[in-house]
Order: sequence, then C-alpha cells, then structure tokens
Amino acid sequence: MEYNFREIEKKWQKRWVEEKTYQVTEDDSKQKFYVLNMFPYPSGAGLHVGHPLGYIASDIYARYKRLQGFNVLNPMGYDAYGLPAEQYAIQTGQHPAITTDANIKRYKEQLDNIGFSFDWNREIRTCDPEYYHWTQWAFQKMFNSYYCNDTQQARPIEELEKAFALYGNEGLNAACSEEIRFTADEWNAKNEKEKQEILMNYRIAYLGETMVNWCAELGTVLANDEVVDGVSERGGFPVVQKKMRQWCLRVSAYAQRLLDGLDTIDWTDSLKETQKNWIGRSEGAEVQFKVKDSDIEFTIFTTRADTMFGVTFMVLAPESELVAQLTTPEQKAEVNAYLDRTKKRTERERIADRSVTGVFSGSYAINPFTGEAVPVWISDYVLAGYGTGAIMAVPAHDSRDYAFAKHFGLEIRPLVEGCDVSEESFDAKEGIVCNSPRPDATPYCDLSLNGLTIKEAIETTKKYVKEHNLGRVKVNYRLRDAIFSRQRYWGEPFPVYYKDGMPYMIDEASLPLELPEVAKFLPTETGEPPLGHATRWAWDTANKCVVENEKIDNATIFPLELNTMPGFAGSSAYYLRYMDPRNHQALVGPKTDRYWKNVDLYVGGTEHATGHLIYSRFWNKFLHDLGVSTVEEPFQKLVNQGMIQGRSNFVYRIKDTNTFVSLNLKDQYDVTPLHVDVNIVSNDILDLEAFKAWRPEYATAEFILEDGKYICGWAVEKMSKSMFNVVNPDMIVEKYGADTLRMYEMFLGPVEQSKPWDTNGIDGVHRFLKKFWSLFYSRTDEYLVKEEPATKDELKSLHKLIKKVTGDIEQFSYNTSVSAFMICVNELSNLKCNKKEVLEQFIILLTPFAPHICEELWHTLGHDTSVCDAVWPAYNEEYLKEDTVNYTISFNGKARFNMEFAADESSEAIQAAVLADERSQKWIEGKTPKKIIVVPKKIVNVVV
Repeated sequence: MEYNFREIEKKWQKRWVEEKTYQVTEDDSKQKFYVLNMFPYPSGAGLHVGHPLGYIASDIYARYKRLQGFNVLNPMGYDAYGLPAEQYAIQTGQHPAITTDANIKRYKEQLDNIGFSFDWNREIRTCDPEYYHWTQWAFQKMFNSYYCNDTQQARPIEELEKAFALYGNEGLNAACSEEIRFTADEWNAKNEKEKQEILMNYRIAYLGETMVNWCAELGTVLANDEVVDGVSERGGFPVVQKKMRQWCLRVSAYAQRLLDGLDTIDWTDSLKETQKNWIGRSEGAEVQFKVKDSDIEFTIFTTRADTMFGVTFMVLAPESELVAQLTTPEQKAEVNAYLDRTKKRTERERIADRSVTGVFSGSYAINPFTGEAVPVWISDYVLAGYGTGAIMAVPAHDSRDYAFAKHFGLEIRPLVEGCDVSEESFDAKEGIVCNSPRPDATPYCDLSLNGLTIKEAIETTKKYVKEHNLGRVKVNYRLRDAIFSRQRYWGEPFPVYYKDGMPYMIDEASLPLELPEVAKFLPTETGEPPLGHATRWAWDTANKCVVENEKIDNATIFPLELNTMPGFAGSSAYYLRYMDPRNHQALVGPKTDRYWKNVDLYVGGTEHATGHLIYSRFWNKFLHDLGVSTVEEPFQKLVNQGMIQGRSNFVYRIKDTNTFVSLNLKDQYDVTPLHVDVNIVSNDILDLEAFKAWRPEYATAEFILEDGKYICGWAVEKMSKSMFNVVNPDMIVEKYGADTLRMYEMFLGPVEQSKPWDTNGIDGVHRFLKKFWSLFYSRTDEYLVKEEPATKDELKSLHKLIKKVTGDIEQFSYNTSVSAFMICVNELSNLKCNKKEVLEQFIILLTPFAPHICEELWHTLGHDTSVCDAVWPAYNEEYLKEDTVNYTISFNGKARFNMEFAADESSEAIQAAVLADERSQKWIEGKTPKKIIVVPKKIVNVVV
C-alpha cells in the first residue's frame, strides 16, 4: 500500500475538525500547559515557508505536552489592524475590513494545510468589536487610575480626588508628568476643567505633549521601529520629529517592576539584557544650574555627581523647551537651521549615529560647584526623554562629550590622578580624584573631593547636593511612556468624547464603541485624522449612543476622539482573551484565569524585544494590579525562533542576447546574472520549459547546457518577492505533504538560529516518511505488523530513540530529533522489525512532528481514539545497556586493533585475552610487557 500523503492529510485534517480533536476546556483533574505564538498580522502575500517555523516548533511542543497528559491550550488568531490594509484602502477605495477578511481566509487555509493543533474555537481578531471592547475597557481603566510609588501599584484616580480635597498633594508620591504643588484650598477653588488638567498629570493613560515621528505622506505618527534612515519603512516617505498632543501610557511608572520581573522568567540572557538596557535604570542626582545674567534655572540629571568639577560645557536636546529660552538673538538663525536638520532623525538613529553635530546657544550656565560660566550648546546626541533633556558635559570622562569637545575645541579637564586624556576619554570607574577643585582655583564651595576614591567621591557629592539644596538624589530610567495615538482609520477607536477641550470616557456599559464608516481613508483637508470624515461620530451622553455630528451642542452631545489606537493596543493582552474568548462580561473570568494563569511557552522573533514584549508585560502588570490577571508576568518561558532566509537562484544571460549559459560555463562569456523564480528550479537544475513560460521575454530563450542540464547559481539572501526566492508552503505541501514540510523545517537547524531555505534536502525527509510507512505495508500492499514480542536489539533501538527525542524536545533541539528518527528507522528496517509493541511506541514519538501519517498508522494498529490522546513512552535504561564493549588495543599508546568483550568482563580476563591474541605478538616482539592499563569500556594500553 503506497504512502498517499495527499489523501491521508486531507482525511485527518477533516476528521480533526469534525471530532473537535483540538478543542480544549478547563479541566481541574489535569495540569495545564499554555502554548502561544506571537500574534501574526495577516498580510496580503500570505505565508511563505519562513513564517511557519515558529508555529511548527510550538506545535511540536504542544502535542508533546498533551501526550504527557497535560491539558494544553494552543490558540491562534490575528493581529488584524495595520497600516498595509489601510494603505491598500487609500489606493483602491476597498474597505480595510474586506481586505483583512480575505487575507485571514487565505492565512487560515494555509495554516490548516500544515496540520496545526490550534483550537480554532478560540480564534480572535483585534478588529472584531467583541475583541476590542476589552482593549477599550483596559484603556478606560488606565485613564481612571494613577500609579502610587509607595505601594508600587495602580490605584483608582478617585483616591487622588478625595486626597486633594482634604490635603492638596502634600506628601503625595505618585508617578506624574511634572512636579507640581497645591493646597486643598487651591484644589477646591478650581473649576472642573482645571481639576481635570491636574488629574491628567497623574493618570496612567493621559494626554501629553510629546515629540513624535510624524510622516505627512502617511498622515500619521510612526513608532521608532517603523522608521528607517529618516523615512517610513512602508512607502519610504520622509519622517520628521514634531511635538504633538498625544494619548500616552505611563509605562515608565512600571520601570522598576519591569526590571524586577525579568528575574522571575525563563528568557534568554541576551533578551533580558536588551530589555534591561531599554529600561535603562541609573542612580544619580538632579542638580540645578543657573543661567548667567538671567533668572532662568534648569535641572540636569547625572549618574556621576563626583565629576561636577570637570564640567566644561552644557548640552541641550534639540527638543528641549530651554532651547528657545537660551538661544541669543545672534545665534538664532544658526540654531534654527540646526533644529530643522535634526527634525529628520529619529531618536533611535541619533543613538546609533556617533557623528558629531551641534550649535552654540549663545548662553552660559554657572557651575554651582566651581562658579565658572560654561557655554550651553545644543546637540542631537542628547535626548529629550531621558533625564531632563539637558546634560552637564565632562569630556575627560565621557566618550561622546570627549568627541564633542575635540570637534568644537572645548576644554577637557581630567579628574583622576595619572589619567591620560590626550587621545581619548578616560573611563573613570576607579582611581583617586584630583582637580576637584583645581589647585590654582579659588574655592567656590566648601566641598573638596581631592584624594578620595571614585566610589567615596560619588557618595560624598550626592550627600552634599542633598544637604545644600543644590538638587536631589534620584533613580532615573531611560524607558519612555508609550505614545498611544495614531492618526489612522484602521485601528481601535478611543472610547473618549471631549467636553470643554478635556477628554471624558463614555460609559463602560456602552462599550464597544465601534469604528464608524468614512468616505475617505486619508486625513481631512484641514489635517484631521481620517475619522474626521465620519459624519456620525458624536456622543450623546443622555441616551448613551453615537449620533450625527450635526447634533453636537456641547451640552449633552459632544465630539468623539478622532485618533485611533496603535498596533500594539490589540496585542498587549490577547493571551488573556484566548483563555476566555466568548465571555461577554469580562476580559477573562476569574476562575478561568486562575486555571490557565499565564503563558508557559511563548514563541516569536527577537525583533519584539523592546516593543510588544515591553508593552504586554506593562499591560499585564496593570491588569494584575486590578486583580484581573492572577500572575504578574504574562510569558513564563520565551523561545525566539530564527529566520528562514531565502536561497536565491540565478541564471546567466550572455550580454546583448537572449541566450543563457549554465553556471560552470559562464566564465567563458560576458554575462549578466539574473534572479530566477526558485519554484521552477529543483536541486539547482532549471526547468527550461517553465522558464520560457515564466515571463514573455524568455519565451524565445536559448540555452548553453552542461551534460544536458542548466545548472543555476545560488546565494543566501532575505526571502523577498523582488528576488524571486519566496517559497510558498502550499507548493511544498502539494508536492511532498505537510508532514514532510513540518519535519524538514525542523531538520534545517536549531530553532533559534537563522538558516537558509534549501529544498535540496527535502527529498531525504520525504524518503524517510516513505521508509517509515514501509515498516507497516509492503510494496504489494501486505500488512506487515505482527503481535510478536520484540527482540532485545529492537527494544534497544526504540528506547535509545525515546531517550533522545524526549531530551531533544525539552531543549527544542528538533533538528537532532529528526536525525534520530531516520537512524532508528534504518536500524528497524535492517532488523526487519514489524512488531506492534515497537511500532506503536515509534508512532507516538513521531506524532508531534508528523501528525497526519501517525494518526493514519495509529488507526491501522486497531485504535479508535486519536493518537493525540496516547501516552508518551518512557525509556528503560535496562534496554540501553550494552552486552558487549568494543575496546581499542594500543601498544605504547598507539592504537593497533580492536577487540570485543562482554560488558561485565573483568580487567584480569581482558588483559589475558589481549596477550593471548596472535595479533599482539607482532607488537610485543617476544618482550615481557612492563604493565597493562585497562580503561573500562574504552581502551587497553600495553606498555612494552
């Protein structure tokens, strides 16, 4: 009976749906295990062979855990909002919902073809109002919360309102946008709008003035990772830095908890380090500087207060409000020109770029420790969001300050005895302090650090700053609040209306607020976001419903928010919704959340380290504060899959002709290499007729062949349509089957490594499955399986495999598991093994990798339940013990021959047998051996 993979795979994919094989419910009698893939965006191009890599890896683990008796949750859905569908809508007029729905159908069809164990009953889409109801709900909760630094948790904003009425904000220790002070009387005297403005300073979801990446062509704000080299990643349009009033989330309030949480989760050290650097905790001091000949003062943050005596200039971020205040009339034109240039660079580009640029403001600041007037410069190596947006520059001991000082000829003053700063800055972490103050300077304050160690100087200075009211000791974080507004149509609407210019939340009972229809998907002529085109986008507070804009009276009917939420809004808590996707009363029910808790295994790419993985951890911690999420960390173990790169093929056209020459003959001609569609190439051999049919200009192509074949060149490149190296998984499934695709993707190399796609090896995996099939059926369709006891050798081969595959799956070393399967099948074939007790266990081991063939063969053995519900086999060490051991026999340390001995043979018997062997006589040459060394189960060395 032939292995008909097409028939088998369609049969079981249909049966799994009909029998609800992968549907899961909470079961208190079983231990849970939650497996999750990072939310896919359903693009119009569909899947290529690189996309399923992580899904296959997680599916193998999910099936393995189920076979171990766990109750496994393995859901799938779609991060369905996104710019590509909106851009397509702008170009064609087709509503993004139609585009998205068609893309999702295509994605699901492709995913189903590969045989994943997803519980599609739990499918969610971020663009579904039933889903974004809970995104809007979470936003409202953040708006109505503040972060208490004392209790380190989110608290209801009503607590602040009550406290302000009684005490003002005296003694308040809460995360805020700016430090303000007011009494209870001042609070109580304010009108509603003024009170709302103060509360906005503390809300976790708040409106704030922020610098954003503004793309006029796309009409929206872009995230840092959506901007490359000053242009938008999508479309290549210019992007500038611009200050806008935006919705923000106070992620920075959770900075320390985000850091602490990393110690409780099983992530790679490199990913944890990336997040630690992104959060950027630093301890230091805020110090006040006065501007010379002015009443203006400004604050700088420094981690090295001990270097105050070495400050020779100050630097402001281009976005700092101080720039306008400190720029003198003489410098205004030069400063404005510099600001225009820096607007085109994102913060990420500014951090990465080490080139030196800057402009002098014309003003000077007074160093509070030396009394010196130091020049105030403006440079884009200082960022507005970190610290205060102003720095004191100590060029002798900071590389960027040093480069700046060298470039502009500014003083470099060393502060460590014996350090050489003639060529580069000195990393002053150890040493004895000097020039603090300088010996030739008149002391300006009563502090001297000279003679102290660096560590002593840091603590002494921080204490002095605090005691003399020059500033305060502070912990600072690089982590910014997340900008949460986008000027797009295709996104979650904000459940917000505006009264007297201030935002108010619509009633929770009225959620979801659904996205309205618009005539155009572009911004309006007056520059409003696309929702400005909606004619029915006003909130009736009396009737609690959306009404026509013309009814706005600003008494009971008010305008709704025109921005929409960003891409990460819908993907920040989706793992919780999968637990309870049809619950209409809550994001997730308490009992359900207590059962599933959090994700046990999360699989996705490293590119999300500083985006999604920060935002979702923040979001979950906030929900944990509310009592919604039982566990504070959402993803317990994270595995980052590598990327499958393209393996491009090339043909070589002789210049000025339509003749193509084969790879090994091309050096004889003047040729132009051209990419060719890899789907018409097999093992680097071009299908000539398919090539002629591929494009009209090749219809008359002629070929110079080698040995009757056209051999293509190849290179490893990014998989992309422009290089014609995109391999559609549907084609692989059609030609070889889903089980072959699944095993081959794992066989390519370790899951976490990037590797090129190369179909040259796929035949070997397909042959393995056919060989496995042949253990059950002969070529003449005879059923070979017998109910006979297995031999010792057969059990040894099987249990060796059980031990290997179990260990490999736990370590995600799937590539070596595939090799082990191949070796075992070869061994069983050589042993002519057809014993049911061996083959039954083999099927279970192979099921996570190749579920279709295993389900078919499981049923041929007489089972009427799914192989998914079998029991994972345990290996028995007794079967792995060797009866005999092969010893290497050496003379004076040189190996000469080998001998077999019983595994439990004594050392004395081995020595006697070696000396008695006639081959030994040749090397002993009649002499008496000085000694014989027996290394158990390895080697015998005869010293002559």
